[in-house]
Amino acid sequence: MECTINSEWFNKAITDVHKAVSLKTPFPILTGIKMTAAEDGLTLIGSNSDIIIEKVIPFMIDGVRVLEVKQTGSVVVPAKYISDIVKKLPGPIDIKVDEKQVVTLKSDEIVTRLNGFDSAEYPSLPQIDEASHIKIPCTELMELIKQTAFAVSKSESRPVLTGVHMSFEDGRLTCVATNSHRLALRKMTFDSNAKGSFIVPSTSLNELLKLIQHETGFIHIFVSDRYMVFKSDTASLYSRLIEGNYPNVSGLIPRDAKTIMTLETKRLLKGIDRACLFASEWKNNNVHLEINGGTKLKISSNSSEIGRIEEAQTIKGIEGERELSISLDGNFLMDALKAIKEDEIKLSFGGSMKPVLIEPVDHSSCLHLISPVRSY
Repeated sequence: MECTINSEWFNKAITDVHKAVSLKTPFPILTGIKMTAAEDGLTLIGSNSDIIIEKVIPFMIDGVRVLEVKQTGSVVVPAKYISDIVKKLPGPIDIKVDEKQVVTLKSDEIVTRLNGFDSAEYPSLPQIDEASHIKIPCTELMELIKQTAFAVSKSESRPVLTGVHMSFEDGRLTCVATNSHRLALRKMTFDSNAKGSFIVPSTSLNELLKLIQHETGFIHIFVSDRYMVFKSDTASLYSRLIEGNYPNVSGLIPRDAKTIMTLETKRLLKGIDRACLFASEWKNNNVHLEINGGTKLKISSNSSEIGRIEEAQTIKGIEGERELSISLDGNFLMDALKAIKEDEIKLSFGGSMKPVLIEPVDHSSCLHLISPVRSY
């Protein structure tokens, strides 16, 4: 194997795939990055037991030649050292691999040699059915993940709740995340007859966000028995699926509300943010909401050591009962409000001990549910 590559693009690709490499694995081969020089470009692969990232560097990027392959072939190089070295090399890098898997990197007058592994020992990629897949605009998929993945559980006691439940049916993708105290749900339509229900680790989806943050095209989603695969033009992420049955959340969403109010999203977010300054004493970061005089929402929190903060915000619209007093986890409320892009939101209350439903006005395909907390 022999090639010459632009150091900036090589470094970026190594940084991307390195995120999937674990140095704690009992298999030395998996501490490395697999590099394959072929007729269509240079492919880099990093892998651990849960995630695989594949990055392709083409010959031309934005009309500029960044890669020249003189001899095809493949090798596995130690991820830590290749990553550290490439960051420090000044210009184009000549890469050459001999029959003993020794990798020579040359840039200007700097020559580095690394002992590599035989690529034949590296695990092959999971098999996927390329005939059946879903195509989603990259920007929409990113929004979908950002509006749901934050609500997963951080506890491993129920592994299924550490993932986002993605279900495909009748041309609609529904994503749900919950930790039993809050829930985020987002729906979108897509042009495919694909069907299925899968639990994808939130850690994988967060890595996907970093990988595709500068992409502008489409993401193709493929599914195998154990993996969900996200492919763009230059990168792929294979995520192992979480096994188990996800709870049926459709029955949790309240259909009857005693009080429905409309508020400005950003203004409410800033008010909750201020209230959280005094809420840290409480286990659940208690922020108290109360309707004041039927036209104002009073937001307050207190700390026995620091003091108390309260403010009133004008309610833009209200339906139903005008008596309300409820305590919520301020951090959960802020997370939900940050995920909503619309200017106005609708809050539906079923009572002081019933979950609060938060939806953007005129956008029912996105909703959040937060359970109240005790204020004593």
